[in-house]
Amino acid sequence: MNLKERITEDMKAAMRAKDSERLGTIRLLLAAVKQKEVDERIEVDDVQLVGIVDKLIKQRKDAISQFTAAGRQDLADKESAELSVLEVYLPARLSLEEIDAAVAAIVGEVGAKGPADMGKVMAAVKSQLAGKADMGQVSAAVKKALSS
Repeated sequence: MNLKERITEDMKAAMRAKDSERLGTIRLLLAAVKQKEVDERIEVDDVQLVGIVDKLIKQRKDAISQFTAAGRQDLADKESAELSVLEVYLPARLSLEEIDAAVAAIVGEVGAKGPADMGKVMAAVKSQLAGKADMGQVSAAVKKALSS
């Protein structure tokens, strides 16, 4: 069963269980998938689906920090609940040590010398670590590797 089928099955289970919060979040995810499929006239595969989930998670994290700063804990809690539902659909993430090792290997492959080569390294890193690691952590690891 691919990821899209799993999400659809989870939506059906949430309907049966009358879990409206979970159902709403899953529908939001499926709507984002459908939007990408219609816009680009493609069939979304698991890699692209993980990218969509990553994007939605990033949006939730940004919203949580904004709502918390504005003193709207009720809205921050709602976003946190959506975040926990979305995180289920991500593959296991790499640890910081694994990210550092992968970045060091890629810096060696690309032949990067310093911070000026950040774009070249990030392009290579994105193709290899997309969906496997938090890109914020990856970016910090690249900066650290290129500054030393």
